[in-house]
Amino acid sequence: MSPVRRILVIGGGPAGLRAAEIASSSGCQVILCDQKRSVGRKFLVAGKSGLNLTHGQEREKFVRKYSAPTSFWERALDRFDNQDTIQWAADLGVETFQASSGRVFPKSLKGAPLLRRWIERLRAQGVDFRMNHRLQELSSGAALFENGEKIEADAIILALGGGSWPQTGSDGDWVALLQRQGIEVKPLASANSGWEVAWPEMLIPKIEGQPIKNVTVTANGIEAMGELMVTRYGLEGGPIYQLGAVLREMPQPRVSLDLKPSFTEERLVAKMESAKRNFLKEARIRWKLNEVSCLLLDHYAGPFDSAAELAQVVKGFQLPLTQARPLDEAISSAGGVSWDSLQELELKALPGVFVAGEMIDWEAPTGGYLLQGCLATGTLAAEAALAKLSS
Repeated sequence: MSPVRRILVIGGGPAGLRAAEIASSSGCQVILCDQKRSVGRKFLVAGKSGLNLTHGQEREKFVRKYSAPTSFWERALDRFDNQDTIQWAADLGVETFQASSGRVFPKSLKGAPLLRRWIERLRAQGVDFRMNHRLQELSSGAALFENGEKIEADAIILALGGGSWPQTGSDGDWVALLQRQGIEVKPLASANSGWEVAWPEMLIPKIEGQPIKNVTVTANGIEAMGELMVTRYGLEGGPIYQLGAVLREMPQPRVSLDLKPSFTEERLVAKMESAKRNFLKEARIRWKLNEVSCLLLDHYAGPFDSAAELAQVVKGFQLPLTQARPLDEAISSAGGVSWDSLQELELKALPGVFVAGEMIDWEAPTGGYLLQGCLATGTLAAEAALAKLSS
């Protein structure tokens, strides 16, 4: 009889748990280590706001939500897509529903019940959980942890997360460790994060905490629609999150806001009718411009001498940004292990070591795409490890 193969998974987030699930279901001995006292901490943080598991979008549009390479994501979603996630949750006894936005949630809107049942399944499949294990050194066949334990394995899967939410264990400390091994790691950067604006101090008390609803935000020709929230340091919200990758590439990041996307300039001017003065005041009534939009327009572009001038600015209000919010405040991170360093998610410089989840250089918007990406890459990394062991 062939000896039982051992697979070591390091990292207890969604990607690591999924990799352990696939590996242990094949009959391998699986050890899962995490530097915290329990697994799934970032998963539970996401669950506080409802746990957006995936999105119901059709495949063609779904795959375009991920940064390149598209061919990889097509293959990853072939192996584990949004419908697979919904069925996987159902097999764990967790019913889901699709909201009008297309986002898919557990009916309970909580992450803890799903995580609890997931861990129960992994324990039933023989997964050996070892907590308080922070990775210190790594080679092709073994990992040394700060507590002094050295674990040898036939294959190792790294799922150590990106650099956001460091309090959950996703702290990016692994970057230097891999770089010492000659592995290229793209710098970790804030993704799905707010952006800072140099608001005048006198304006902050008037605009802080105010929403700008139904706005189209454009950066370098790329559009995103939704709602922005004005904060004392800048802007938060889905549209600005979606444009993060574009903004990071701009030497002087700025956005253009269409504050009335459902109207043309001509239609806005026509709605002013006979107004000859106080155009911004009239726009609050006739165009239903909210207070925060009026305050920003008045400060940055006013006064306005005609309805046509105001309409032109409303349709393309230019707002300079300074920088993204710090990484430890971001929902997720960009950057990570470069695709050139990988072959079938195996590190070329460390044969037998595979990576999954946010450790890899990819990003996606919120809305279920992040978790789906982690589950899909965890699936592929485990399958790649198993394929190598069987060969």
